[in-house]
Amino acid sequence: QVQLVESGGGLVQPGGPLRLSCTASGTIISIYTMAWYRQAPGKQRELVATIGQSGITNYADSVKGRFTISRDSAKNTVALQMGSLKPEDTAVYYCNADILTLKQLSRRNYWGRGTQVTVSL
Repeated sequence: QVQLVESGGGLVQPGGPLRLSCTASGTIISIYTMAWYRQAPGKQRELVATIGQSGITNYADSVKGRFTISRDSAKNTVALQMGSLKPEDTAVYYCNADILTLKQLSRRNYWGRGTQVTVSL
């Protein structure tokens, strides 16, 4: 069974930085695209950033230039370095990954449980 566990959320002041991390565990053969999503109260879950196996990244327009996604394939981790945070960045942030495991014949998509990020004075 695969688990994605996020960490690093919390309360931060506007303009401040915060770093989220996510670790995948289980009988993993390979991890393909890794991503961060977020969901604010009353809103749909939205894509924040993705990173492929080759390291190619994509960002939502709302976070370009402020957030950086990175991964450590040896450790099965993905991180999201957030800067210049705004109150509208307040949301639950979810880790997401496409993973091939020993038990599956094809890769499947997995979600973490989320970590709360609150940007406020």
